[in-house]
Amino acid sequence: MGSQAGEPPPPPPPPPADLYRDTWVRYLGYANEVGESFRAIVPVSLVWTSYGVATAYVTADAIDKGKKALATKPCEKGQTTRAAVAVVDTFIWQALASVVIPGFTINRLCAASLYLMGRMTRWPLSVRKWATTAVGLSAIPFIIKPIDRSVDFLMDSSLRKLYSTEEKPSSSF
Repeated sequence: MGSQAGEPPPPPPPPPADLYRDTWVRYLGYANEVGESFRAIVPVSLVWTSYGVATAYVTADAIDKGKKALATKPCEKGQTTRAAVAVVDTFIWQALASVVIPGFTINRLCAASLYLMGRMTRWPLSVRKWATTAVGLSAIPFIIKPIDRSVDFLMDSSLRKLYSTEEKPSSSF
């Protein structure tokens, strides 16, 4: 059935959900922030494992974006370059916005929190460590958007200027 005269055409269907951006899988990118929050009370090997999980997420998303870039406009000149740019852009953006900067931020916030509680309270060390973990976990939702926007600005002002593509890669959230 077609649309009747005078009726607007139906809207196109929404694009399919992105596994790495629109599903629960996205939370794997925050594993290292959770690991950093628990650093005071878990073995350091668990913290490093959380970085492994987050890095696997970043790598998988970059590979996925490269495959999608290869699938669009197949057999077109520059297809391999477009895919390489998608992989590099996504990997660098995700590494900075999901692993490096938030991990450092939560690490320093928790270290400062533990230090200040040691200087300003008489709480037992175990209580201070759990309080530090709570501070780290509660900070995660507040640091995400500012870090994402800062990484967008950083990459738009530097690396993305080197790309000679018509459109900006879609690595930001």
